[in-house]
Amino acid sequence: MESNEVMKTGDWPMGGTFVGTFTHSLDTKKRLTIPSDWREMAGDPRFFVLPGVNLKCLYVFPAQEMMRRLEKFRNVSIADAKAQQFARTFFSRANQVPWDSQGRIRVGDDLLEYAGLLNQVMLVGIGNRFELWSPEQWKEQNAQVEPSSFVEAAQYIGF
Repeated sequence: MESNEVMKTGDWPMGGTFVGTFTHSLDTKKRLTIPSDWREMAGDPRFFVLPGVNLKCLYVFPAQEMMRRLEKFRNVSIADAKAQQFARTFFSRANQVPWDSQGRIRVGDDLLEYAGLLNQVMLVGIGNRFELWSPEQWKEQNAQVEPSSFVEAAQYIGF
């Protein structure tokens, strides 16, 4: 790629970058529609849904990104009690969900309850994944972000 070409989202390594926010409703069967652009970026018609770490939200990884992350566990000793406890707790709560022909996924009731997702759901792009938030929790999370902490975070990651 020449330096003056614009890189499209789908051209990024590992399939794409999830950006932006969407508000969608759960239907009567508790299915959630994933934006078509995000499904296109994911490629494989499966997502992995996991409880948020330290947050009342859900992390949604495309299959390809989750496989990349699971590679790290191949090198972890089964004698590493801390890593095994993390894996046991984290992945036993996970769902592997395919999307249907209309681009909807059905997240398990236990995960919906964990994140407080009842009707409206905020889908929030986070680069290599996206998150599912209740609108109330998302509003509260955003209210905690102060300009100075945003600057510090940008410096911390070298942005």
